[in-house]
This record gives sequence, structure tokens and C-alpha cells, in this order.
Amino acid sequence: MSDEEDGGSLYVLTAVLLTPTRFPTMLGDDFPEACALLGIPPAPDGYGLVLGQDQEGARWTVVVDDVALVASAVAAWDCGIDHELSPDERSIVVSLAGWPLDLTVAAPGIPEPHDPEQGADGTGRVPLAPPSADAWGPVQRRLGADQIAREWADWGGREAEDGGAASAAHPGLARALREAVAYAREAPPPGRVRSSFAGEGTRTLRADGPGWSLVARTDGAAFVLLDELPGEVLSVPRTGAPALREGPADLPALADLLTALDRVALRPA
Repeated sequence: MSDEEDGGSLYVLTAVLLTPTRFPTMLGDDFPEACALLGIPPAPDGYGLVLGQDQEGARWTVVVDDVALVASAVAAWDCGIDHELSPDERSIVVSLAGWPLDLTVAAPGIPEPHDPEQGADGTGRVPLAPPSADAWGPVQRRLGADQIAREWADWGGREAEDGGAASAAHPGLARALREAVAYAREAPPPGRVRSSFAGEGTRTLRADGPGWSLVARTDGAAFVLLDELPGEVLSVPRTGAPALREGPADLPALADLLTALDRVALRPA
């Protein structure tokens, strides 16, 4: 893939989608926030992020607007099928120094991956970098929710065993659930609530907000992670507010909340 901005070539290593229904969650709680981090407008159709190295080995993230091309490549790779990805130069929106993801691969025959010097992309920005594993904050909280979604067979069974009663009374959990209820009443920014296929008659729900992330299956279990509780996962009581010891029953039962969120969630085309 040639790169107009430096006149050289980019050796493509991988690519990811950045759309309202599918985006790397380390970039933000929603699609507009993720776009803002990269300095691009939140286009309705989204973008593809192409990660690679130039001839000197420097890391680059190339943002392209040919979403269909990137989606085809990602789908093929997910199935273990080789697929060449070479976006047209006219589809390039911007080339950003660095990678937002941690890659363990490198292009053969060129120097080891390294960041170009600050400002090499013409933006004056510090090169993009993957999140640190040594701290807990919004990024790690969202990545934790991603992990639960990937390992749902284990987490769903764990909730069934303990009933979600051990740590349910934390005030941050009630706050997160109230904000989730508000999403069902007034649509949040694109990407704050997403729904994906999880089996016949079942959806995986993901919702994020200021300081919290929720991951759930519409057939029952749900978990919340909070910025204020590093590394902890809270089970959501199925009965809503009474189990949270919050006084008035101002929160719906879990099944009703998940049904409401699924109605307003964005779904992949």
C-alpha cells in the first residue's frame, strides 16, 4: 500500500473497523469519542484503521473511508483466510504515527517496529500507543468488559452460581444502572449501547458511560465494571433496586432493563 503523505510504502499488518457499531473500545466510550481521539469527524459510515510499517519500520495507522474494503479483509482474516488489503490512496483520510493497538507481529525484511518522531505525521501529536497494563482507568475498564464478553461461557456460569449478591450493594452500581435506564429513555451518542448476535433468540449487550461499563446477555446475566473499583466485576441483581438497598424501587428488574437497552442499541448491518 502506498502512502501519499510520505511518498513511501506501508506494509499492512492488520486492520480494524471504526464504526458506530464496532470500534476499538480502548479509544472511547462511544463512536464520536473514539473519532475525536484520532482527530477525525464521526462520519456516519465510519472508517477502517489500517496498521502497518513503512520501509524504515516505523509504525503508522492509516485511516481510510473505504469501510467495505476493510470489513471484507477483517471478515476473511477472522475465518483464517488470506486476504490482501491495499486501499486506494484516494480513500486515505489521514495517516497517524504509532499504533493504538498492541501488535506482536512485524513486517519481514525491514527494521523492528518503532514510533516515528513526534510530528512526523504532520499533526504534531504524540504517536498513538496501546494502553498501559500498569494502571486502572476508563480504558482498562472497557477492555475488561470486552474480556467478559469474549469469555461469556465462564462468566455467565459464575453469575448463576453466586446469584450476583456478593458485591451488588455498591453505590456506583446503582448509579450506572440509573444512567443505563436513561439511555433507554433518551438515545445516547452512537456506540454507547450496542447489540450483537449471541445465539438463537439471544443478544450480547454492551453499554458504556462515564465511569462504568455494562456487558450482558438478553437471556439474563449482566455485569458492571467501574472506574472506582479497579479490577472488580459486579453482578447485576435480577430484581433491580431492592437488592441494591437503594430505598425506593426506582430501578427496573434486570430483564426489563435489558429489553429496553436492546430496543435502543445499535446493531451491525
